[in-house]
Order: sequence, then C-alpha cells, then structure tokens
Amino acid sequence: MKKAQIGLIGLAVMGENLVLNIERNGYRVAVFNRTTEKTRKFAENRARGKNIIPCYSMEEFAASLEVPRKAIVMVKAGPAVDDMIAQLKPYLQKGDIIIDGGNSHFPDTERRSRELADEGFLYIGTGVSGGEYGALWGPSIMPGGPRQAYDQIKNILIKISAKVNGEPCVSYIGPRGAGHYVKMVHNGIEYGDMQLISEAYDIMHRVLSLKAGKLHKIFAEWNKGELSSYLIEITAEIFKKTDPDTGKPLVDLILDKAGQKGTGKWTSQSALDLGSPIPTINSAVEARIISAYKDERVAASRLIKGPKIKFKGDPDKLIDSVRQALYASKICSYAQGMALLRTASQEYGYDLDYKECARIWRGGCIIRARFLDLIRQAFERRPDLPNLLVDEFFRKEVESRQKAWRYVVKTAVESGIPALAMGGSLAYFDAYRSERLPANLIQAQRDFFGAHTYERVDKPGVFHTEWQEE
Repeated sequence: MKKAQIGLIGLAVMGENLVLNIERNGYRVAVFNRTTEKTRKFAENRARGKNIIPCYSMEEFAASLEVPRKAIVMVKAGPAVDDMIAQLKPYLQKGDIIIDGGNSHFPDTERRSRELADEGFLYIGTGVSGGEYGALWGPSIMPGGPRQAYDQIKNILIKISAKVNGEPCVSYIGPRGAGHYVKMVHNGIEYGDMQLISEAYDIMHRVLSLKAGKLHKIFAEWNKGELSSYLIEITAEIFKKTDPDTGKPLVDLILDKAGQKGTGKWTSQSALDLGSPIPTINSAVEARIISAYKDERVAASRLIKGPKIKFKGDPDKLIDSVRQALYASKICSYAQGMALLRTASQEYGYDLDYKECARIWRGGCIIRARFLDLIRQAFERRPDLPNLLVDEFFRKEVESRQKAWRYVVKTAVESGIPALAMGGSLAYFDAYRSERLPANLIQAQRDFFGAHTYERVDKPGVFHTEWQEE
C-alpha cells in the first residue's frame, strides 16, 4: 500500500476537518484516534472514498507514514499531548517530525521541544486558529520550532491555510514555543475583542433599549466600515437568529455565563510575568470570571442599588459614539497584544516578525479583521515600533475618537453599566500618554514601610528616607 505523506492523531471535530482539508489539497493522510470506534466511524462516513488511511494502532499509524514521518497531534492540551507523544515515540526514528496542532501552553511546548530534540526528534508547536470552519477550509497557522522541520512541512501548511489576496495565512514564527505563544496572544486579543463588542451591545441595549432587530442592522452596517471583521460579522448574524419555539431573539434567551478554555488566562499570566500591561485583555478575562457568579449576581441585584438609567441625549449620537469607542478600544487592545509579543520575543529569544503575525491573522482566524492590514503596514514602516499608539496613523485614529470614546465610558459609568474592557482601554491610553503617573507616591509608601528606596527626578542615585521622627 502506498504510504501517507502526513498523519494526524486525534479525530475530534478540529482533527477531522483538518484531515479533510489536507486530503482535499492533494495529500494522502493516515489517521489514528485513541478510541477505535471513532476512527472506524470517520472512515465509514466523512473519509469514505477519500485518500485517507484509517489506522487502529499506533504501530500501524507510524508504519503507514513516509520517512521522515510527519505526524500532527490534535488532542486536548496538557497531559493528553504528552501521553500521545509517549505512545508514538517507540515507533519513530531520529529526524521524524511531531506537529502539535492543539492549544498547548507555550511552557509545555518549550519543554517538549528540548526533550524531543535531545532524543533526535523534531517538534513543531503549531497554533491553528479558525475553529471548525477554518480547519476544514483554511485556518491561520502559526508554526514554531526548528526551521529545518518547518521547511519540510511548509508546502502542506501553505496549501491548507487560509488565503488573503492570494497570500497564505501561515508563516514560520520562531524557535521552540514561539508558535504557541503567538497563538496564545491571538486568543487573548480575541477575548478582548469579544468583551469590547459585548460591552458595546450592553450599552446600546440597556441605555437605548434597542432590540435585537435594530442591533442586527447596526452591527451589519458597522461591518461595512473600519470595524469590518469576522467577530462583528457573526455578531450581526447572532442578533438575527430567533428561537423556533418561542419566536424570541435567541440571544435574549442565552444564559449570561461565559465559558473559557484558559488561553486568555494564560495570556494574562504571561503578561504579568513579563511586566507587560494588557488591561483590556485582563478585563476581558475577569469579565468572564465574574459572569460565572450568576447566582451571587442575581442575589446582589436585589440588595444593592445603583443609578437608574435616565438617558436624555441623542440616540443616534450615542450609537455612533459607541462605534468610535469600540474602534479606539480595539486599537488599544491590539496595541497591548503586539507590545506583549515584543516583550516576549526579547525575553525568550523568539525574534518575532510582528508584521508577519498581523499578516497571517488577516484570514482564517477568529480575530481576522480589515484593520490587521493596517497593523502590518505600521510594522513595515517601523519594524521596531514599541507600541501601535505611537504609529502616526493609529495615533491619529485614536486621538480623533477621544471625545466619543470618553462620552461612551462616561455614559456607561453614569448608567451603572460595567464597561471593564472599554474603560480599561481608555485608562491604558491615558496612562501610556502620561508623562507623569502617581507611582512616585507608591515609591514613597514602599520606602516608608519597607525601606525599599527610591530614585529622584532632580539628581541621580538611589535614596532612602527615615519618614518618621523618633
């Protein structure tokens, strides 16, 4: 039997769709799943008649692959990845390539890269974004690991990736855990985007009492302009969907408890470790956490009173201001994410190409948006750009929307509507542009109670003061 050019382990929805994508693009694919019945069912249904080899043991799977073997692992992040690699290794030989296409935490990818390299294997931690549809028809792909390993699978990744103006949404990211790090930050930015959009909806819904039909029209219109993106597009579609049983807008019937798989939290944890401020993304993570306290929130709502919503302004002005505030907040969120990538690249020696990160996010992935091409252009103009907010184009974009942005946040505060991410974006903007912050008082406090010392603005050196007289 003719051997497969590549194999895939893990036939959940993402794995199945990725296999079909690879096969559709001209490759023979071997597949294996821990549960035999899952492999059989896939072979008899979606894989039937296709250039796909179902395997029912790890030994059979490895034997079905061309040498050097190329095996994609698509299983749940964490111990399951280590377990699957441990099962596969006895049937591999030096120079074979393992591609981890799941949402692995980058420190795990760093560890696996070192361990597998010591054993003579090539390991590529690969971020794959785009959900089920992207896996089937073209995702954004972020591979990190040995360059020589990437070169061996490059043609396959290019063929199966999303395309924007003919350009594939895949690029070699960097060594070791670089690919999974960039995917993690992508997911953190995704959290920020989703929270900002939900806050825009909440403000318009509660302040102006807008119904789903009107919100559909607003978001559909917004998707034609500067906010054009996958998330705005699907938001418009969500507001259009009605429940077949009640006839009510489905979104109004969905419980307000948001789930998460941990990648947003990982982004926040990494940013704290590196000392890189990402308040919009952190706020998005915290907003999901507080949403889970549904029972407590219901009980508290009956006890704690806030302001009544009494909006007397122009509804159309507020709607347009929300659009501007959402765009300015979005720029700040991406600025934070790109700055975090810069800090991580320096800390971990990833040598990231930021314009390439923006370029491959333009298609296939969840945060794909028109303005990512503008981010790419910003880093083309200045590869060492420290922050998007100091790029001339983005500076003007945010400055010109300041008035509307502050008006929206003020309206939310006065109405008692939480705008964690939008307010966090505005506070980040104000902090980043401030020549002087109140950290001088914090330093004085630290020196007072802990003799932690401080520096001065008027002369060099490190100082300590005895703040209390005997």
